[in-house]
Amino acid sequence: MNILVTNDDGIMSPGIILLAEALSEDHEVLVVAPDVERSATGHAITIRTPLWAKEVKVGNKNIGYAINGTPADCVKLGLLAISDRKIDLVISGVNKGQNMGIDVLYSGTVSGALEGAVTDTPSIAVSSSDWSNPEYETAARFMVNFLKIYDVSKMPDFTALNINVPSIKYEELKGWKVTRQSRRRYKDYFEKRKDPYGNNYYWIFGEVVEDECSTDCDFNAVKSNFVSITPLHAIMTDKKYFDELKEISEGWSE
Repeated sequence: MNILVTNDDGIMSPGIILLAEALSEDHEVLVVAPDVERSATGHAITIRTPLWAKEVKVGNKNIGYAINGTPADCVKLGLLAISDRKIDLVISGVNKGQNMGIDVLYSGTVSGALEGAVTDTPSIAVSSSDWSNPEYETAARFMVNFLKIYDVSKMPDFTALNINVPSIKYEELKGWKVTRQSRRRYKDYFEKRKDPYGNNYYWIFGEVVEDECSTDCDFNAVKSNFVSITPLHAIMTDKKYFDELKEISEGWSE
């Protein structure tokens, strides 16, 4: 397959380098990634400044294209301008740290995959679940093996897979589970500080909140050493509440 690889940790991140190298054994890989870290940029795109695409080399080896934009920018540019061939699959990662629960709304990694989905290209986001000591090799190896058994061409329109891999040795994985997006989120607070000139500034902190959920939710699978695979849809209409609101609107009278 022709695979476009991006991330939000930057083109020099070990996660994207290892993933691209692993995929290159069986596939044609094009790396188009941010020039610097763009974590938590969500699905932002650049519309008022130009985007620059610069080839990045280490020694004589071409790593890919560094873009002065977001992960969504990288996918758009890679699919519509840089690639000279049809891309069969977009993979965003391997991200440093998990992207589960409400993380998916903020994640540049997940947004890179969703951008591929909305441009009619099968797409996958992949993350290693530990911020401090991610096992990128495990996640990359899982992706290589997963693509041997999974037909990406069967993915529905506007859908991406969000994959979270436990940060353990590959041999310790118990398998993989299809999971739901949980309500895992952060209880945020701001610490007020002063700069050397006496001006106030604020630094955000957060405590993880993991509500009880069944075994088929993302964080429970990862805690049990299973790879979590969650299908995400770019069309976010709440169908159940849509029907409730429709009933209210039909009964409305002034």
